Amino acid sequence: MSEKIYGYVRVSSKDQNEARQCVAMREFGVPDSHVFIDKRSGKDFERPEYKRLIKKLKPGDTLVTKSIDRLGRNYDEILEQWRFLTRDRQIAIVVLDMPLLDTRKGRDLTGTLIADIVLQLLSYVAQTEREFIRQRQAEGIAAAKAQGVKFGRRPMEKPANFHDVCAKWKTGHLSARGAAKQLGITHRTFMKWATESKIC
Repeated sequence: MSEKIYGYVRVSSKDQNEARQCVAMREFGVPDSHVFIDKRSGKDFERPEYKRLIKKLKPGDTLVTKSIDRLGRNYDEILEQWRFLTRDRQIAIVVLDMPLLDTRKGRDLTGTLIADIVLQLLSYVAQTEREFIRQRQAEGIAAAKAQGVKFGRRPMEKPANFHDVCAKWKTGHLSARGAAKQLGITHRTFMKWATESKIC
Protein backbone atom coordinates (compact mmCIF):
# COMPACT_ATOMS: atom_id res chain seq x y z
CA MET A 1 0.00 0.00 0.00
CA SER A 2 1.51 3.36 -1.06
CA GLU A 3 2.18 6.08 1.48
CA LYS A 4 -0.26 8.96 1.50
CA ILE A 5 0.04 12.63 2.40
CA TYR A 6 -2.58 14.43 4.48
CA GLY A 7 -3.00 17.99 5.70
CA TYR A 8 -4.51 19.33 8.90
CA VAL A 9 -5.92 22.85 9.18
CA ARG A 10 -7.35 24.39 12.33
CA VAL A 11 -8.76 27.84 12.94
CA SER A 12 -9.86 28.89 16.41
CA SER A 13 -13.35 30.09 15.49
CA LYS A 14 -15.88 30.04 12.69
CA ASP A 15 -15.09 33.70 11.98
CA GLN A 16 -11.48 32.99 11.03
CA ASN A 17 -10.56 32.15 7.47
CA GLU A 18 -8.74 28.90 6.80
CA ALA A 19 -7.88 29.86 3.19
CA ARG A 20 -4.24 30.76 3.93
CA GLN A 21 -3.55 27.36 5.49
CA CYS A 22 -5.37 25.57 2.65
CA VAL A 23 -3.30 27.40 0.02
CA ALA A 24 -0.12 26.33 1.83
CA MET A 25 -1.33 22.71 1.78
CA ARG A 26 -2.08 22.88 -1.96
CA GLU A 27 1.34 24.42 -2.71
CA PHE A 28 3.02 21.62 -0.77
CA GLY A 29 1.17 19.04 -2.82
CA VAL A 30 -1.52 17.84 -0.43
CA PRO A 31 -4.68 16.89 -2.40
CA ASP A 32 -7.76 18.92 -1.37
CA SER A 33 -9.56 15.66 -0.57
CA HIS A 34 -6.84 14.83 1.98
CA VAL A 35 -7.10 18.12 3.90
CA PHE A 36 -9.03 17.95 7.20
CA ILE A 37 -10.31 21.25 8.64
CA ASP A 38 -11.51 22.02 12.17
CA LYS A 39 -13.18 25.31 13.06
CA ARG A 40 -13.32 25.29 16.82
CA SER A 41 -12.63 27.68 19.66
CA GLY A 42 -9.63 26.92 21.83
CA LYS A 43 -11.95 26.67 24.84
CA ASP A 44 -13.08 23.07 24.54
CA PHE A 45 -10.66 22.04 21.78
CA GLU A 46 -13.01 19.39 20.44
CA ARG A 47 -11.61 18.44 17.04
CA PRO A 48 -13.83 15.99 15.16
CA GLU A 49 -11.91 16.33 11.88
CA TYR A 50 -8.59 15.72 13.61
CA LYS A 51 -10.01 12.53 15.13
CA ARG A 52 -11.19 11.43 11.66
CA LEU A 53 -7.73 12.17 10.29
CA ILE A 54 -6.00 10.09 12.99
CA LYS A 55 -8.15 7.09 12.01
CA LYS A 56 -7.14 7.52 8.36
CA LEU A 57 -3.39 7.78 8.96
CA LYS A 58 -1.37 4.62 8.37
CA PRO A 59 2.30 3.92 9.21
CA GLY A 60 4.49 5.63 6.62
CA ASP A 61 1.94 8.37 5.80
CA THR A 62 2.86 12.05 6.09
CA LEU A 63 0.91 14.68 8.00
CA VAL A 64 1.41 18.31 6.94
CA THR A 65 0.40 21.29 9.09
CA LYS A 66 1.09 25.01 8.67
CA SER A 67 2.34 25.65 12.19
CA ILE A 68 3.14 23.55 15.24
CA ASP A 69 0.37 25.11 17.38
CA ARG A 70 -2.27 23.48 15.14
CA LEU A 71 -1.53 20.20 16.94
CA GLY A 72 -2.48 21.32 20.45
CA ARG A 73 -3.52 24.05 22.87
CA ASN A 74 -0.15 24.18 24.60
CA TYR A 75 3.31 22.69 24.28
CA ASP A 76 2.58 19.78 26.63
CA GLU A 77 -0.28 18.73 24.38
CA ILE A 78 1.75 19.38 21.22
CA LEU A 79 4.59 17.19 22.51
CA GLU A 80 2.13 14.46 23.45
CA GLN A 81 0.55 14.50 19.96
CA TRP A 82 3.96 14.63 18.28
CA ARG A 83 5.20 11.55 20.14
CA PHE A 84 1.94 9.70 19.57
CA LEU A 85 2.07 10.33 15.82
CA THR A 86 5.78 9.84 15.16
CA ARG A 87 6.52 7.00 17.59
CA ASP A 88 3.29 5.13 18.23
CA ARG A 89 1.74 5.55 14.78
CA GLN A 90 4.98 5.84 12.74
CA ILE A 91 3.70 8.93 10.90
CA ALA A 92 6.03 11.51 9.36
CA ILE A 93 5.20 15.13 10.23
CA VAL A 94 6.00 18.25 8.23
CA VAL A 95 5.53 21.71 9.82
CA LEU A 96 5.59 24.24 6.98
CA ASP A 97 6.51 27.25 9.14
CA MET A 98 9.46 25.40 10.70
CA PRO A 99 11.54 23.40 8.20
CA LEU A 100 13.51 21.74 11.03
CA LEU A 101 10.30 20.03 12.10
CA ASP A 102 10.22 17.58 9.22
CA THR A 103 10.61 13.92 10.12
CA ARG A 104 10.52 12.78 6.48
CA LYS A 105 14.12 13.68 5.89
CA GLY A 106 15.96 10.40 5.63
CA ARG A 107 13.36 8.78 7.89
CA ASP A 108 16.37 8.06 10.08
CA LEU A 109 17.10 8.42 13.77
CA THR A 110 19.02 11.68 13.25
CA GLY A 111 16.07 13.47 11.62
CA THR A 112 13.68 12.35 14.35
CA LEU A 113 16.20 13.27 17.06
CA ILE A 114 16.68 16.79 15.65
CA ALA A 115 12.92 17.31 15.48
CA ASP A 116 12.53 16.10 19.09
CA ILE A 117 15.30 18.44 20.28
CA VAL A 118 13.70 21.41 18.49
CA LEU A 119 10.32 20.56 20.05
CA GLN A 120 11.82 20.26 23.54
CA LEU A 121 13.57 23.61 23.05
CA LEU A 122 10.34 25.26 21.90
CA SER A 123 8.54 23.79 24.90
CA TYR A 124 11.21 25.13 27.26
CA VAL A 125 11.12 28.61 25.69
CA ALA A 126 7.30 28.71 25.86
CA GLN A 127 7.26 27.57 29.50
CA THR A 128 9.97 30.09 30.43
CA GLU A 129 8.06 32.88 28.69
CA ARG A 130 4.84 31.95 30.56
CA GLU A 131 6.69 32.04 33.89
CA PHE A 132 8.33 35.35 32.97
CA ILE A 133 4.94 36.87 32.10
CA ARG A 134 3.46 35.65 35.42
CA GLN A 135 6.45 37.10 37.30
CA ARG A 136 6.10 40.47 35.56
CA GLN A 137 2.36 40.53 36.29
CA ALA A 138 2.97 39.76 39.98
CA GLU A 139 5.67 42.45 40.20
CA GLY A 140 3.42 44.96 38.42
CA ILE A 141 0.51 44.26 40.78
CA ALA A 142 2.78 44.52 43.85
CA ALA A 143 4.20 47.86 42.62
CA ALA A 144 0.72 49.22 41.89
CA LYS A 145 -0.56 48.16 45.33
CA ALA A 146 2.44 49.88 46.94
CA GLN A 147 1.35 53.08 45.16
CA GLY A 148 -2.19 52.72 46.50
CA VAL A 149 -3.85 51.33 43.39
CA LYS A 150 -6.85 49.20 44.33
CA PHE A 151 -7.76 46.07 42.38
CA GLY A 152 -11.07 44.31 41.97
CA ARG A 153 -14.55 45.57 41.18
CA ARG A 154 -15.27 49.20 42.01
CA PRO A 155 -17.75 49.49 44.90
CA MET A 156 -21.31 50.38 43.89
CA GLU A 157 -22.19 54.01 44.51
CA LYS A 158 -25.11 54.75 46.81
CA PRO A 159 -28.12 56.37 45.13
CA ALA A 160 -28.66 60.07 45.89
CA ASN A 161 -31.81 59.30 47.94
CA PHE A 162 -30.15 56.59 50.03
CA HIS A 163 -30.07 58.58 53.30
CA ASP A 164 -33.73 59.65 53.01
CA VAL A 165 -34.86 56.07 52.37
CA CYS A 166 -32.58 54.75 55.11
CA ALA A 167 -34.03 57.26 57.59
CA LYS A 168 -37.58 56.03 56.79
CA TRP A 169 -36.41 52.47 57.43
CA LYS A 170 -34.83 53.43 60.76
CA THR A 171 -37.99 55.17 61.93
CA GLY A 172 -40.08 52.15 60.92
CA HIS A 173 -41.91 53.87 58.06
CA LEU A 174 -40.39 51.46 55.56
CA SER A 175 -39.31 47.83 55.68
CA ALA A 176 -35.77 46.85 54.70
CA ARG A 177 -37.04 45.04 51.61
CA GLY A 178 -39.21 48.03 50.70
CA ALA A 179 -36.22 50.35 51.11
CA ALA A 180 -34.06 48.09 48.91
CA LYS A 181 -36.78 48.04 46.25
CA GLN A 182 -37.04 51.84 46.26
CA LEU A 183 -33.29 52.14 45.83
CA GLY A 184 -33.13 49.45 43.13
CA ILE A 185 -30.67 47.29 45.06
CA THR A 186 -30.76 43.91 46.79
CA HIS A 187 -31.93 43.49 50.36
CA ARG A 188 -28.44 42.27 51.28
CA THR A 189 -26.78 45.37 49.81
CA PHE A 190 -29.20 47.68 51.61
CA MET A 191 -28.53 46.01 54.98
CA LYS A 192 -24.77 46.23 54.36
CA TRP A 193 -24.95 49.93 53.52
CA ALA A 194 -27.33 50.67 56.38
CA THR A 195 -25.02 48.92 58.86
CA GLU A 196 -21.95 50.75 57.54
CA SER A 197 -23.61 54.19 57.28
CA LYS A 198 -23.02 56.59 60.15
CA ILE A 199 -25.56 59.11 58.88
CA CYS A 200 -28.43 56.64 58.39
